[in-house]
Amino acid sequence: MKVTSRALRLLDWATQGANILGTILIVGLVLIICIDVIGRETIGAPLPGVPEMVSLSIVAIVFLQVPQTFRAGRLTRSDGLIHFLHARAPRFAKGLETVFELLGALVIGTLLYAQWPILTRAIERQDFVGSVGNFTFPTWPVKLAIFVGATLLLLQFLSRTLKRYKGDTHDTL
Repeated sequence: MKVTSRALRLLDWATQGANILGTILIVGLVLIICIDVIGRETIGAPLPGVPEMVSLSIVAIVFLQVPQTFRAGRLTRSDGLIHFLHARAPRFAKGLETVFELLGALVIGTLLYAQWPILTRAIERQDFVGSVGNFTFPTWPVKLAIFVGATLLLLQFLSRTLKRYKGDTHDTL
């Protein structure tokens, strides 16, 4: 079981790293938006590509930070019923939460299955946003962030189930 514990700890560290990367992207967005606003107001010259960078970054940020949100138990859900069931029928509640996590893993697995060809095609075709001569940015880093974040979320769904049946109720990070 030592290997499982190490793998779960590594997963939690990777999830936290993705979360930190998402936070760094937020800070970067704040900086480029401020520079864009200052440039528009002071010298009448906006920073090229800000709308494209913002739209791409938001998607990347969400996918990089949602695994940590789930891991920390902060993903939005209505938990009145599950709390009631934990008090009245704990085994049923445990099974219901397992079904939720496995269905979540299935949904994210389907997303990953659909995302892989999109990622590889973006790399092969060198897809970009923007206009040539003004501003261009490749789309593959965002598609990679989606893939990595979704993979971490899938693993966190499975990890939570594993931890429940292993009897580990505390986080390993």
